[in-house]
Amino acid sequence: MRSALREFAGSARFAQALTLIAIGLAFSTHAVRAMIGWPGLLAALAALLVLCGLSLVARWRAVEWYGILPLTILVFVGWAAASVLWSEAPGTTLVRVAYLVAFGVLGLYTALMRDTIQIVRAFGDVFRVLLGVSLVLEVLSGILLDLPIVFLGIQGDIASLGPIQGLFGSRNLLGFVALIALLTFIIEWRTKSVQRPRAIASVVLASLCLFLAGSPVTWIALGASLLALAALYGLRRVPAASRWRWQLGLLVAGLAAIVTAWVLRIRIIELLDARGEFDVRLDVWREVSRYLAANPLQGWGWMGRWPDSAPYVWIERAIGRDLTSALSAWIDAYFQVGVIGMLLFAALVGVALVRSWLLASNRRSVVYLWPALVLVAIAVTSFAESFALQEGGWMLLVVCAVKAARDMSWRDALAAARGPEPSA
Repeated sequence: MRSALREFAGSARFAQALTLIAIGLAFSTHAVRAMIGWPGLLAALAALLVLCGLSLVARWRAVEWYGILPLTILVFVGWAAASVLWSEAPGTTLVRVAYLVAFGVLGLYTALMRDTIQIVRAFGDVFRVLLGVSLVLEVLSGILLDLPIVFLGIQGDIASLGPIQGLFGSRNLLGFVALIALLTFIIEWRTKSVQRPRAIASVVLASLCLFLAGSPVTWIALGASLLALAALYGLRRVPAASRWRWQLGLLVAGLAAIVTAWVLRIRIIELLDARGEFDVRLDVWREVSRYLAANPLQGWGWMGRWPDSAPYVWIERAIGRDLTSALSAWIDAYFQVGVIGMLLFAALVGVALVRSWLLASNRRSVVYLWPALVLVAIAVTSFAESFALQEGGWMLLVVCAVKAARDMSWRDALAAARGPEPSA
């Protein structure tokens, strides 16, 4: 009996099922909380972590444990955990760090148990379901019933072409998920891992949700992702001997584009009809900066999603609206774990992006484009949303960072440079 259970827990199908459930739970936390509350979500998360632990134990010998976690993840999470020492609410900080670690473990499990193409397929399968259900619920609310679905936060505005929220509670999160889904479906199509009709239908579904969400943040991230895709497409066709020159040229062009976008930011905001959203963010960031002056180095202590306690409620009262974040992952990291935490988070995203970019431009398989494009979308979106520090966004970041580190590890590079150790 014990051997049969061990064999079942160590099977590839069990790992595949857990991966799908983990991704589904991470990206549907809003809907889960709306239906069964925080206790139900935490119970589901705890049960899933136990099952993932059993799967890891059963497949212990098959997993290559050497260098499984990038140091950037360990140091950032370690600093967030250390913030318990100076937090105004150490008990809450401890719980929130554990919550961050829990979704990080799900991301680590996904990266360890599945190959990159299997991960792409898993995210694609989950996103097809979540976006499809979101669209059905929006049609039900906005066209068939003409009533909002209040407990899910669905306003029923699909008849006027949006904005829609779907299962995600906000149009920006729906737009972010639709963007990641679109990139995932394109990679599925190019790798021929799904049949052509299904790939086309998936791309149409993601594009439709992207359009109906009407998120200006997502449009900017989409533009950056498409530019990155075009750049990688060109780099992969350049001879390897001269590729580094093109990489440097693209780096200079990218920096120039960032400076130009900053100079023309007001015009870009007007073209995207995003003045309202931008003004809200400016107000939030301006208010956050007032409290940063008190703890600039170490921050106020890790919280992730903003709690109903000081100083977060003070900012909400000053702005006049409920907030769950600082509406920027970079500023949120700065506010909660100080300038040190923000630099560590920037190092985590930056190192993962550089590694994945080099892999995408040098490896032959198209599947290596997926982590690079996803990290570009995360990095750009993080300027105006904090998804990368919460639940599904954090899990996705961990998956991409771990896969990039395992395929391009500085430890392996040092070992190769030293050469084989002499035999005794």
